Amino acid sequence: MTEFMAELVGTMILIIFGGGVVAGVVLKKSKAEGTGWVLITLGWGLAVALGVYAVGNFTGAHINPAVTIGFAAVGDFPWSKVPLYILAQVIGAIIGAIIVFLNYLPHWKVTESKEDKLGVFATGAAIRSPFSNLISEMIGTFALLLGLMFIGSNDFTEGLNPLIVGALIAAIGMSLGGTTGYAINPARDLGPRIAHAILPIPGKGSSDWGYAWIPIVGPIIGGVYGAMFYDSVFLANYTFPFWVMTIFVLILFIGAAVSELKTGSNPAEKLNQKLR
Repeated sequence: MTEFMAELVGTMILIIFGGGVVAGVVLKKSKAEGTGWVLITLGWGLAVALGVYAVGNFTGAHINPAVTIGFAAVGDFPWSKVPLYILAQVIGAIIGAIIVFLNYLPHWKVTESKEDKLGVFATGAAIRSPFSNLISEMIGTFALLLGLMFIGSNDFTEGLNPLIVGALIAAIGMSLGGTTGYAINPARDLGPRIAHAILPIPGKGSSDWGYAWIPIVGPIIGGVYGAMFYDSVFLANYTFPFWVMTIFVLILFIGAAVSELKTGSNPAEKLNQKLR
């Protein structure tokens, strides 16, 4: 198997099981309807584990552009291969999303909510606030890359690593994912969002391209900083780019906090003021 095909297949498997569990929970008349967030986070964790089991021996199973770019940023992966991996990941995610659509064919017609239909394919914010949503995706992906690196530094029984990585994904979802649906993977969001745009889904609404930049930019920033943080703090390999990135991240955090805490800056706060 080529590296391109491995990343494509691994990401396809990720979306089949990850998007599939979301579809089962939110689409009407599914036997899993309404089973909730815990099932979704566990499903995504197992989806990642299965993707890693499938192609880990071929590429290390990045199956995520944020992982690929993060590893490249600290010299653990050649930049020359980054475009190939990302292209494979996005294509695999599109194919996986199409398979989820086909699996749930009768359920799209009986599901009225356009938001739920889009939610099968792409992430969205619980409270729409772009600056804060960006920060949430950054933090989640920072935790992902940091976790991948410190998991990789430990010795486990052969074959156990993918399950530990899956547990990491579930933990991120349960602890941090309630804000944005935790894309923490640009291909995971972009590929299925493209599929949503082109598929003949009955009664679908907008693919919400105005939000689509957040689950792309946030995970890339968070992933790069997570990898740099591990390389610097855990391995004492402090570099000038790490300090530049630290200052940049701090500026974003402070800006988001000021924006949200400022009186009346939050749409919900504005509504509360009107009601008073």
